[in-house]
Amino acid sequence: MLMRDARNGATPEIKEIAKAEGVDAVRLSSLIAKGLVAVPRNARKSIAGRAVGRLVSTKVNANVGTSKDYDDCADEVKKAKVAVQYGADAVMDLSTGHDRDTVRKRLAKELEVPLGTVPIYHAARKRRNAVDMTADDFFSSVREHAKDGVDFVTVHCGVNRNALGRLKNDPRLLNIVSRGGALTMAWMLHNEKDNPFYEEFDYLLEIAQEYDLTLSLGDGMRPGCMADASDRPEFMEVITLGELVKRCREAGVQSIVEGPGHVPLDEVEMTVKAMKKLTGDAPLYLLGPLVTDIAPGYDHLVGAIGGSVAGMAGADFLCIVTPSEHLALPTADDIRDGVVAGKIAAHVADTVKEGQRERSRETDRRMSQARSDLDWKAQIRMAVDPDRAEHIRGTRMTEGETCSMCSDLCAIKLVRDALKSGKI
Repeated sequence: MLMRDARNGATPEIKEIAKAEGVDAVRLSSLIAKGLVAVPRNARKSIAGRAVGRLVSTKVNANVGTSKDYDDCADEVKKAKVAVQYGADAVMDLSTGHDRDTVRKRLAKELEVPLGTVPIYHAARKRRNAVDMTADDFFSSVREHAKDGVDFVTVHCGVNRNALGRLKNDPRLLNIVSRGGALTMAWMLHNEKDNPFYEEFDYLLEIAQEYDLTLSLGDGMRPGCMADASDRPEFMEVITLGELVKRCREAGVQSIVEGPGHVPLDEVEMTVKAMKKLTGDAPLYLLGPLVTDIAPGYDHLVGAIGGSVAGMAGADFLCIVTPSEHLALPTADDIRDGVVAGKIAAHVADTVKEGQRERSRETDRRMSQARSDLDWKAQIRMAVDPDRAEHIRGTRMTEGETCSMCSDLCAIKLVRDALKSGKI
């Protein structure tokens, strides 16, 4: 198990990660050992580790997956590969269609980045009615996914009786918008029992230990709109997750904490810092966050705005939002647009993040130098989406070395030529 191995110093894997991240290997080992950095990687796989947490670069995840209405395994695999092509550091398979097992197994085999899943979706599909799941269904799905090579799993352990009581006392406009959280809550109410993942958390830890499976402690109570943000149900769950993070660390199991969701811009920093405080500075994984509710079709932009602010405040892992959010299953083009927006947000966050600030700003400096030199090949090569940059440049290119916006009145060229004349 990597977390326990890290307590004895830098392993070869940790040294490779440290080199890629530009951080000291000994310090990174210490952070992994303490649970302040997670490296999701199933013990049965040999993919390169991607570190999430303090000092390392902000990572980006893309969600794919079939549904009952669109059950095309090959298309979801294609989307996942598009996500990786454009820079996703991890992929989550949220498949709920008939072919869900095939999607998961193919992604675990074919992707070179960490793969995550939500096993309760699988458990729910085992029964005619989701509320008829057994406690064994919960855990057997986790084990099955781990056997298939999944690297991290979202488990909504914080959705328990305390959370249910808080939700009843503090009604919301949208109640629960997390699918995993809703399935858990419906099961609890129907069966009049507490959440098996919470009640038998030690058993979950045993499975995680066996496969070095990273537990992504899900935000089942995340707010689904501005009106529900930063409320008691949300933070009741976070308090519980903080307690579970401690148990993970004691067991040598890597963990990540998931967070909201929809958050007003002026509450993003407070939310991130509060979650970090309550969970012992565990690596924080956010969806977005979305900072307005009015932008269907453009939520990838809304998520990028929220992600930049959240990253500046301490978020470590950003789940992309696509233009299809709230509307439909995303296309491959939607995935590309979402990943690019997420990568921009992550880079913006890294320009101010401890451990990454200098490296990220040097990247911007090199781009600025290429612009100063009117070096279009270098600008395109360093762009977050070189394909799009090259397409735009190629379809509206002038005969000279400037762009078609300014043409012969290019400010950079005018000043450069004037200074070279030596007449000042």
